[in-house]
Amino acid sequence: MHPDAFPPSTSAPRRVGLLRLLAAFAREQSDPGRFYKLLARDSVAVVGRHTDLAGRRIVDVGGGAGYFTTALREQGAQCVLVEPDPGELTGHGPASRSSVIGDGYWLPLADASMDVCFSSNVLEHVKDPAGLIDEMIRVTKPGGLVYLSYTVWLSPWGGHETAPWHYLGGEYAARRYTGREGRPPKNRFGQTMFPLGVGTVLRLVRGRSDVAVVEARPRYYPRWCRFLIAFPGLRELLTWNLLVVLQRRP
Repeated sequence: MHPDAFPPSTSAPRRVGLLRLLAAFAREQSDPGRFYKLLARDSVAVVGRHTDLAGRRIVDVGGGAGYFTTALREQGAQCVLVEPDPGELTGHGPASRSSVIGDGYWLPLADASMDVCFSSNVLEHVKDPAGLIDEMIRVTKPGGLVYLSYTVWLSPWGGHETAPWHYLGGEYAARRYTGREGRPPKNRFGQTMFPLGVGTVLRLVRGRSDVAVVEARPRYYPRWCRFLIAFPGLRELLTWNLLVVLQRRP
């Protein structure tokens, strides 16, 4: 299905420019709030290209401190945040009453109850990405959308704070970080961060009969760059962050 088959929202925010996102990302460690607010705004604009958000029931899976949830609610969505880490959930203040501690593998939601199931930069942090995708599809209504974006392992930021040394192995990169910083990295290779590529996820979603792939492309690049994901090998290095939007079939 063509990505423009869904009526766009007239009220959704505009995309945040790539240079502006990169500038905020460069200061992510010292000013995380600015970066994540911009990223949330940009992510909501992407979702808003596919459906009007006003009144939609949305679940933000693994949304941390709630930046994405807040941005979705500002567009009139009824959004619930499911986050497994209590520390992350209260990262920028008390959690709202629409936030719950929960596991993405077992979402506390009924089958086919959500218009949109949203997940940003979570998939590389779970050991079983197929299981998380299964659960996200389960709670999505027929005709509803599943939004996934995640950092690709072989991209320059694939090792997160241990990059670019992850190219020499995730365990080596973690040891090097610990030696230099005097503390282990927040993202523990093999525990809370896994080497997930582009091809793995594309095979997972394209092989399913219960969803249609609406859009699949590098997350932060212009839309015309979607051709990059057609080239195995090259796409793992150049995609950086993969965006996949799915529609659940009736």
